[in-house]
Formats: sequence, C-alpha cells, structure tokens
Amino acid sequence: MSLDLLSSSCSKSNWTIEQNKLFENALAMYDKDTPDRWMKIANATGGRSVEEIKMQYQKLVHDIALIEAGKVPLPNHLKYT
Repeated sequence: MSLDLLSSSCSKSNWTIEQNKLFENALAMYDKDTPDRWMKIANATGGRSVEEIKMQYQKLVHDIALIEAGKVPLPNHLKYT
C-alpha cells in the first residue's frame, strides 16, 4: 500500500517506495501503546526524524479520510479484483 496517495513530499525530501514500505511495516509493528513508538518507527524507517515520521503519519490519516469520504479514488493497485 502506498502511503503517499496525494502527495510525494515530506518536510525535507521525498519518501521513496522503500521508505514508505518500511514506514508501513513499522506502523504495523508498533501500535499506539508502544513506548517510544515514534522513535522506534523513525529508527525502522531508515534515518527519518521523529518529526518527519509524525508528519508522514498525519498525511496518511488525511489521505485515508479523503479516500473513505469518496473524494479520492482508490488507486488501481489497491482495488480488490
């Protein structure tokens, strides 16, 4: 699943597909109750700062809300066939 559905920029630079995948995996591994969650996700995401991780997460939440509201079509690679 691509997390940059609407935008490919982050605070300082673009996120690569690989970094997005690492981010997704880290989000799945470290839930909201994990101590030092953002730091652990940052460490797992290949050198991104905690600030960048939080910004990327907020973009993800925003993108999901737009998709769920029907304002953005689901990308073809995420559609069920």
